[in-house]
Amino acid sequence: MFLGSFTQKLLAKSQVVLPSKLRSNINGKRAILAKGFDKCVYGFTPETWEKLAQAELLKPLLTEEGRRMRQKVFSQAEEIDFDVQGRFVLPGYMREYAGLVEDLVFIGAGDHFEIWDKGAWEKLNG
Repeated sequence: MFLGSFTQKLLAKSQVVLPSKLRSNINGKRAILAKGFDKCVYGFTPETWEKLAQAELLKPLLTEEGRRMRQKVFSQAEEIDFDVQGRFVLPGYMREYAGLVEDLVFIGAGDHFEIWDKGAWEKLNG
């Protein structure tokens, strides 16, 4: 389970380090990033992503809701790989969407983690 809150800096070449306490919940060196429904980036283990994907794929493709959710969920997600120090590259369109420029906050959100701009996170949580 992903728990806690951690501040990080965006590094050169759009790299960031996933905090070790969050990284310990991921088996292997791969995760799935997706644009969040809020102005943030979601991070999932491949196993959790697979479960969420299967639930979306059960929605009928013949309905508008089924098509729109598939388009939103799958077109705005990417597999990322960590190096030995836990660094990974944040895709540019995700950085822009979430306003991730320099100071970041990683939060544990149970079955996933989220990456927020520090100012936006502080504003949301007063």
